[in-house]
This record gives sequence, C-alpha cells and structure tokens, in this order.
Amino acid sequence: MKIIAIFTGLSGFLAVALGAFGAHGLQGTVSPALLDVWQTAVQYQMFHALVLLVIVLAGDRQPLPLLRRAAQLMMAGTVLFSGSLYVLVLSGIKALGMVTPIGGVLFMLGWLVLSFALVQWVARSREEA
Repeated sequence: MKIIAIFTGLSGFLAVALGAFGAHGLQGTVSPALLDVWQTAVQYQMFHALVLLVIVLAGDRQPLPLLRRAAQLMMAGTVLFSGSLYVLVLSGIKALGMVTPIGGVLFMLGWLVLSFALVQWVARSREEA
C-alpha cells in the first residue's frame, strides 16, 4: 500500500496544481473546448485521488487483495485517462484521444473490483462482530 499511498498524495497534489495551471496558465492560449477537456482530466484525477485515499485507509485496517487491485486499476486509469487528456491539450496531438477510453475502462474496472472488495469487507466485518 506504500506505493499506492505515495501515488495518492502526488495525484491529489497534481490535480490541484494542474487545475490551477489550467485556470490561469492556459486561459487565452487554448480554445474553451480544450479548457473543458483539461478540466475533465483534473476532475477525474481528483475524484480518483480521493477514492485512492479511502482505499489506502481501508487497506490499512483490513488488507484485502481486491482493494490493492482496485487501486492499481484506478492508478493506471488516472495515468492513461487524465494523462492522455493533459498531453492532448498541451500538444494538440488528437491521436492521443484514442488512449483516453482505455483509461476510462480501467477506471470502470477499478470501480467494479472495488465493489467486490466492499462485499468482502462487509462479510469480514460481520464475521468479526
């Protein structure tokens, strides 16, 4: 969970920093449509940083392999989804848009795996009670 914890903190930091950069540094240099793309990348990165924070805290209390797998999927999703959108906006390389859906699928798989982990969490909590 240590690597996941480090990624979580860095991802939250970068979401704030890149959000500020988009709001102040990119305004007037890219189109409003591309600013929307940037904002989408920031939002998804921050949402998933918060979920990763919860996974790290939950995994510390009750280490479940599915929690780790969900986190790994969400971390990869962040890199591919948000990362591809950031690079697309900065570079103008539209072909990067083909990578973004892969990141989206990884996010969805992460949420699906997280749901199974939560079922395990509840089952173990009932056993302990």
